[in-house]
Amino acid sequence: MKARSMARLIFSLMTALAFTASPRAVRADDPPKQEELPRRQATFTWEKQEKGGPDLLLASYSFTDVVDGEVRKKLSSGLPTVIAMRAYLLREGEANPIALAVRTCRVSYDLWEEVYVIKMSGPGGDRNAGALNVEGVFRQCFQAVKLPIADRSLVAAGKPHFLGVIVEVNPVSPQMIDQMRKWVTRPAGSTGIGPGDALFGSFVGLFVREIGKADRTLRFRTQSLTP
Repeated sequence: MKARSMARLIFSLMTALAFTASPRAVRADDPPKQEELPRRQATFTWEKQEKGGPDLLLASYSFTDVVDGEVRKKLSSGLPTVIAMRAYLLREGEANPIALAVRTCRVSYDLWEEVYVIKMSGPGGDRNAGALNVEGVFRQCFQAVKLPIADRSLVAAGKPHFLGVIVEVNPVSPQMIDQMRKWVTRPAGSTGIGPGDALFGSFVGLFVREIGKADRTLRFRTQSLTP
């Protein structure tokens, strides 16, 4: 019995020393670094606004890889599929986003007409569209083409910025979808966000600790842009 008690004591001491010597082993919630987010290339351009307003930052990128076999089946099933995309503009090394661009896409397949019916909600308001095949849906709903991100007044000169993007297929939160639809009613360029705004959060809260339930979720960041 004494030998067993001594063995337990030694094991306890060794365990305590291990955790003391390696504090990061017990800190599973250490915030990740922004550069650890998966990267993909985006194309950034500037567009002059009418009436002499500040230039608009536009971004183009693809996220077709969020579609797997199950999502492809649902797209052709006749049941509606919702694709919700959020693009946060962040400065390198800073925790809080400075602007947000959103877009939602509701796709349903008309079994009688054999056509995909698309309702998009994004910058500029709502619009209806159609597609003859899945590739047409991909072009309209699974890529951003010259998406308005923010006007130049929000982008600090000489500092690197990047987009952090979250794409969800069939998110279960109707509140989030409603918030996104309200967000896109803002005028072009009015995408700056603050602590009291809907959909606001820190980099860690949005890209790590925000655990939403969706059929598919994709998170990535773009390369840096330094005005």
